[in-house]
Amino acid sequence: MNCITLTLNPAFDVHCAGESFLAEHENFADILSEEAGGKGINLARALIAGGTPGKALAVLGDENADAFLSLLKADALDLLTLRVPGRIRENITLHVKDHKETRLSFRGFDAPIGLLERVTALLDAELEKGDVLTFTGSATPGLEKGELKAFLTHFREKGVKIVIDSRSFDLSDLLILRPWLIKPNEEEAAALFGKPVTSFEDVKDAARTLSEKGIENVMVTLGPRGILLASHGTLLSAVPPAITPLSTIGAGDSTIAGFITGHILGETLPSALARAAATGSAACLTPGSRPPKKDDNERLLPLTKIKEYK
Repeated sequence: MNCITLTLNPAFDVHCAGESFLAEHENFADILSEEAGGKGINLARALIAGGTPGKALAVLGDENADAFLSLLKADALDLLTLRVPGRIRENITLHVKDHKETRLSFRGFDAPIGLLERVTALLDAELEKGDVLTFTGSATPGLEKGELKAFLTHFREKGVKIVIDSRSFDLSDLLILRPWLIKPNEEEAAALFGKPVTSFEDVKDAARTLSEKGIENVMVTLGPRGILLASHGTLLSAVPPAITPLSTIGAGDSTIAGFITGHILGETLPSALARAAATGSAACLTPGSRPPKKDDNERLLPLTKIKEYK
């Protein structure tokens, strides 16, 4: 079984730390790290950290592609790339004491004509029935939603398991695409339904409804409260032990990686969900968007609590 993560809109992730931040004032900060990122890249790193082989396909802007690839060398990714005119975007994340992380995202390259056809040709040569393809993060500016839906439908009809974690699609799109797995957080689940999803009962109802409508695995992340999963009429939660997070960036990608790893290993649904929760939690113990450490994964996994709901 093969897994390929797709990154259509990668980014340089620059993490900075400052004593304070005030709008309409000059602010000073130190650069903590600069990483080659994007949700698909982060997911591929987490798969490797969990011992799962896989490939990452990334579309890169020519202007700074070499610098991006240089930052990826240490990750030993099995990487497929397509180059297009333009520049890879930058994300600047500011860490200020006693405040949540603040991010400033810049626009990158636009999609040239025929981009998805080129991506499809590459993936057709790599993916077979039963393999997993992840579509996470934002799409390249310039791609139409109809193009993206036709692209993903092609692979679903080929028997590939599609994972979607992207705000490019609304509820009606997801019900048409019927992905194998989606991973909204509470805010994203509320956006999908067009109404608040605040209580745990709301989350359970939302996940169960989406699963009943044809999305095989609906995994809602709840931050430190863990994960809720609706799948084939089963409703489960997984709660990892309490930790002191260094950074939550990339935790959702690692959560998906943990679930895919469990699936590839042939684990039961509760075991795969526990692995997802532990992997996502372990990712919070590394700075920036770095992948979880194997030791943290293994330590948190047996401490993660699973509960089934009727």
